[in-house]
Amino acid sequence: MELRHLRYFIAVAEELHFSRAAERLHIAQPPLSQQIQQLEAELGVELFHRKTKRQVQLTEAGRVFLQEAYQLLEHLESIIQVTKRTGRGEIGQLRVGFISPAIYSVLPVILQEFRQQFPDVELVLQELTTAEQEQALRDRRIDVGFVYLPLADTGLNYMSIQKEALIAALYQTHPLGQQESIAVQSLANEPFILFPRHLGIGLYDGIMALCEQGNFTPKIAQEAIQMQTIIGLVAAGMGVTIVPSSLQNLQRTSLVYQAIAHQTPLIETALVWCEEEEKPVVRQFLKVVSQLK
Repeated sequence: MELRHLRYFIAVAEELHFSRAAERLHIAQPPLSQQIQQLEAELGVELFHRKTKRQVQLTEAGRVFLQEAYQLLEHLESIIQVTKRTGRGEIGQLRVGFISPAIYSVLPVILQEFRQQFPDVELVLQELTTAEQEQALRDRRIDVGFVYLPLADTGLNYMSIQKEALIAALYQTHPLGQQESIAVQSLANEPFILFPRHLGIGLYDGIMALCEQGNFTPKIAQEAIQMQTIIGLVAAGMGVTIVPSSLQNLQRTSLVYQAIAHQTPLIETALVWCEEEEKPVVRQFLKVVSQLK
């Protein structure tokens, strides 16, 4: 049995006339009759009562087979549409890794726009450091990631989407918190709260380069992995830190952000992916990000 047998059968069942069904199918009437006979022979039942050589009525088995044939073809059409939409990247699943500061800058706008354009794509978000995202991309556990450049893995593809200056984060009652901007060297004797370098080489080295401009090496009193934790410890008066300017959107009571009085290294955020595993839904995501740049 082939799909054409079902389509031929449905045409005859709806027309209840071989000649009209043949015209509808754009085939001759004798071959159509032969196809229906082959179908009946394969099923081992009669699907039609032959009133005349050309006019027919459905048998009870024929009526059941007609309903099942409708459902089968409807399901087939659904499969075809799902396959096409998957190939166009309109449905499926996209696993997105992101560094925590991206939540306060580029990520919300990008995700909102992508959801509007592709509402049937399931977004699975994972908060990971830059280093963790590089490994997750290699392990195929995420499809794309939002990271700080540079990357340790030069085999990954990336698209730069934002560059931002560095600012200082201080607890609210800090003497420097009342100034419009501060010189970085004024932080030389302050206890710093930072993250381990391997978790974000680009940001860490940018902070160290800024401190070098002030002729000092920061005194690291406490390390933390997540930026929210670092900011929370600063707000608690445990020390100070330096962060990308977009972190100003992360507000905490007992915390102030201060601009640096001179030019700082620029921290670059990028979208990263593995080209050899690029799925259609990834290509659509890249298009959306390109549109918003």
